[in-house]
Amino acid sequence: MSLRTSTIAAAVLASVLIAGYVVLDRLVWQDGLPEGLIQANGRIEGDHVTVASKFPGRVVDLAAREGAEVVKGTVLIRLDDAQTKAKVDQALRLVESLISQVEAAHTALAVLNLEVPLSIEAADAKVASARALIRKAKAVEYEARRDAERVRALLPEQAVSQQHVDQADARWKVAVTDIAVSQAALDQAGKELAQAELGRERIRSKEAEVAALERQRDQADAALAEIRSVLDDLTIVAPTSGTVTTRMVDVGEVVATGAPLLELVDLDRLYLQVYVPELQVGKVRLDLPARIHTDAFPDEPFEATVRYIASKAEFTPKEVQTPDERVKLIYAVRLYLKANPNHRLTPGLPADAVIRWKDDVAWSKPR
Repeated sequence: MSLRTSTIAAAVLASVLIAGYVVLDRLVWQDGLPEGLIQANGRIEGDHVTVASKFPGRVVDLAAREGAEVVKGTVLIRLDDAQTKAKVDQALRLVESLISQVEAAHTALAVLNLEVPLSIEAADAKVASARALIRKAKAVEYEARRDAERVRALLPEQAVSQQHVDQADARWKVAVTDIAVSQAALDQAGKELAQAELGRERIRSKEAEVAALERQRDQADAALAEIRSVLDDLTIVAPTSGTVTTRMVDVGEVVATGAPLLELVDLDRLYLQVYVPELQVGKVRLDLPARIHTDAFPDEPFEATVRYIASKAEFTPKEVQTPDERVKLIYAVRLYLKANPNHRLTPGLPADAVIRWKDDVAWSKPR
């Protein structure tokens, strides 16, 4: 074979290979869609929220069943709360009793804080007055004693009469008696002051009593809040807005802690999870537009956006592919619906999707 013949044959082979690649890409890999569109299929899914109870109990009211649309905070299920209500009432009575005791103790403490300083001040004034009287009595006694001694010294010279001496001695004895009386008054005032000073210890004791009662009140109040929280949790409300898709219990059943009761799905945040082959996933990127087509609404495509692309590849699901296809690697991609008018689309609905990765390509229905 000549060089020219070989060159022509190579060119023809290359053309055939290129044409074959284009045919495979557009007719097989692209399912016959134009270049710039990728077709994929899957089932519509949603973010499922399982509703469970924090506490065990018997279902007495089932306020929402399958298909019910609920908003966050809507009552879904009520568990039997008779025993818990009784505990709440008991705890409430204890709290109210402790509050009354704390108030009474505060009143008594306020009275002590008012009376004790006044008592100490009055007793202290008595002590000061008694001490002043003693000082005055001692001064009088000193003068009386000196007068008596002076008069007695003049008696031998008969400068004074015995009567003067007796009178001076009497004044001295009276002065001595006044000192004793004043000392007794001082002792009594000292006792009263000591007794009044004990009031400070009564204040400290009452303060400790008030603090202890306040701690008991706070502990009882915390216990009441906890029991009320349990009571509130026996009324199970919707943790988020959505539609009840599954119900696992009925009225009269006893449920365990954490057991699933209902399942919610937000029908306004549905997505179609599809799987894109490894050869095409490089064309897919976040925020690409997509259209979702369903058999239920064949003439109405639903707008969607690529919001998630798996970082790891996985094998094609066995139940939907031939043995040859099962060895191919695929990537999970989630297409979030922009809207779900009248909630017509529901989880589990099979659908086809067309992802557009070139802006200038016209939309086409799935093949």
